[in-house]
Amino acid sequence: MKRKETNHLKAFTMIELIMVILVLGILAALAIPRLERDIRQEAADTILSAIRQTRLMALNDDVTNPRNNQWQRAFWRFGVQKCSDSGIFYYISSDKDYQGDIDNNEIINDPANGLHLMGNNGAPCESQVQSGSSPAIFLTKRFGIYDGQISFCGTAGNYIGFDHLGRPHKGFAGNAGSTTPDYSSILHSDCNITVNFSDSSLSPVTIIVDKQTGHAHIAGQPDS
Repeated sequence: MKRKETNHLKAFTMIELIMVILVLGILAALAIPRLERDIRQEAADTILSAIRQTRLMALNDDVTNPRNNQWQRAFWRFGVQKCSDSGIFYYISSDKDYQGDIDNNEIINDPANGLHLMGNNGAPCESQVQSGSSPAIFLTKRFGIYDGQISFCGTAGNYIGFDHLGRPHKGFAGNAGSTTPDYSSILHSDCNITVNFSDSSLSPVTIIVDKQTGHAHIAGQPDS
């Protein structure tokens, strides 16, 4: 005579289902406030990385010509430029030929994709990526940062540069004859690069560049 076997199926109880829903709700509540911080953090990390890359270029590639009385103009620099619309992009370059403009051989490429870290200020860039340029540089499209929303060291100008010792400089890239080759552009106080966002719910973020070493970090994040 065969023994009748009973199958016991396991399933979630109502209490277990309620607990799972509660846990998912708590995780969602914790994640939502992080959306704001993530946008700010990504923007800060992007700009910080570009500044550090610029300083590294200055340390490894001294392009200044001591025989040229405008040698300071050749410092490697990080800056932002406005497009034909209200968008902006960042760039990394050196005016090696002292001509005042930026040629293809005076910029570097993004190591992630080989594309230029320079855009075209005569074309729109608020909502699109320009051909041949790295998508990383388009701050308006990526983060909603527009013209006039980044300040450099609290002074006029939209760039900061570094000499062959990695020290920060400001105001060295004027027209021919307008700069003085005596290190007058070297900074005597830390440079605060403040970034604002078009989204009013996002608070500004500041990157601090040390006046002596050129080392940069995000304000409030000394280990960044």
